[in-house]
Amino acid sequence: MTPELDEIDLGTVPLGRTGLRTSQLQFGTWRFGRVTEAGNVEIDEERAHELLDAYETAGGRYIDTADVYGGGDCERWIGDWLAERDRERYTIASKVYWQIRDGDPNSRGTNRKNVRHRVDALLDRLDTDYVDVLYIHRWDDETPARELLKTLNGLVESGKVHYLGASTLRPNAWKVARANEIARNEGWEPFEVLQPRYNLVDREIEGDYLEFARQRNLAVSPWSPLGQGFLTGKYDRDEDLPEESKAAESSRFQEAYLTEENFDVHDELDAVADEVDASPAQTALAWLAHRDGVTAPIVGARTVDQLRENLAAATIDLSDEQVDRLTAAKPGPYDAL
Repeated sequence: MTPELDEIDLGTVPLGRTGLRTSQLQFGTWRFGRVTEAGNVEIDEERAHELLDAYETAGGRYIDTADVYGGGDCERWIGDWLAERDRERYTIASKVYWQIRDGDPNSRGTNRKNVRHRVDALLDRLDTDYVDVLYIHRWDDETPARELLKTLNGLVESGKVHYLGASTLRPNAWKVARANEIARNEGWEPFEVLQPRYNLVDREIEGDYLEFARQRNLAVSPWSPLGQGFLTGKYDRDEDLPEESKAAESSRFQEAYLTEENFDVHDELDAVADEVDASPAQTALAWLAHRDGVTAPIVGARTVDQLRENLAAATIDLSDEQVDRLTAAKPGPYDAL
């Protein structure tokens, strides 16, 4: 039985070398204000505040957002919610990168003009003087690493940003290493928090990226910990796709996730979930939290019930044998080396 929110009591873990402690499950807000292809708002302000309340009730204090989520509404709603609370009790992370103005190439990427403008704007929306972690949402190959680090270091020195992070879709440990070497040589603030995609079926960071983070004691907060919903158990290899599901609307999702190899992984996930009396989603999140080098997965949800189920993963205890079985269900890309 899934515990009530006030029974979950999320703990905290060190956020890499920063000295901060993060909730063991971070709350991702990318659905706040998101407009679907049908023109509907996936999570409106009222629901957003209900979800933030639920996360808080479970003991959560780390909120992850980005300046493009909901066209900025996501940050505004978080700011309105925070206005009724003690800001210092919460860790807020945001991101910058994606283009925000049509026809303006300088409104995309990590050039100094764009980053400074974007940080000022997101602080205004969040109604706060600083963010605890500022991520670059993606790497910008048109902006030299030294230029980027100098800009970001200035934001830290100004007090608008406390720590720096890098989010990514593809493993790129060498870019982080190069940037942090520049920062070390110049006496600037380095990247301390990494945000890659990582889950039971998306295993591309295993190898150099995750090992690099472990060796340098960098925090790793994976996004998409449930494989865009594939690991929740909603899909069956022998049944039609659920109506209005992501898979039903996206051939790209079907090609990436609805494969025999991934369903074989899900079979093992279902078996372990039955053994620990948990849902597939809870078990997949528990596996990720057990992975060496992972700091705290980022979880999201559309409803309070979904969020409660996901957060209850913090109460699931997997044995070493169960973790090993899930890991072996789909070997990572570098296991043979």
